[in-house]
Amino acid sequence: MTNHRYRPGHIVDYAYLWQWQQERGESDGRKRRPVCVVAAVRGARDGLTHLALLAITTSRPGEGRTAVEIPEMECRRAGLSGVKRAWVVVDEYNYDIAERSWYLEPVAEDGCRLSKPFMAKLAAAFAAATREAPGRVDRTR
Repeated sequence: MTNHRYRPGHIVDYAYLWQWQQERGESDGRKRRPVCVVAAVRGARDGLTHLALLAITTSRPGEGRTAVEIPEMECRRAGLSGVKRAWVVVDEYNYDIAERSWYLEPVAEDGCRLSKPFMAKLAAAFAAATREAPGRVDRTR
């Protein structure tokens, strides 16, 4: 059974578009990858679910990037059990609207998710990183 109730911590497959790809004129993510819902807000005016999605990568983030390493237990909880090391990149995000997205699949009722304590750590890192240089990639166009 599926629904459109995305919540912080849900892990979904998504065609993530990196900011550097957007700056080069690309409009579609090159591959589907796991992403973490860091914020899901129901719009007061439109009633739609506005999402901030963070990329999960198995490549160590480069110099100048801000990312949080996912502990082994969290990787298993998130359905990333075949991964030795993974990071959530918090200095950029994809903005999308769940009900209008071309890139999202509905969330499974028993879908994979990160724990609330780890999400609190991610949310704080995301807020700090995007306060200085918001790396928003708008996927609603």
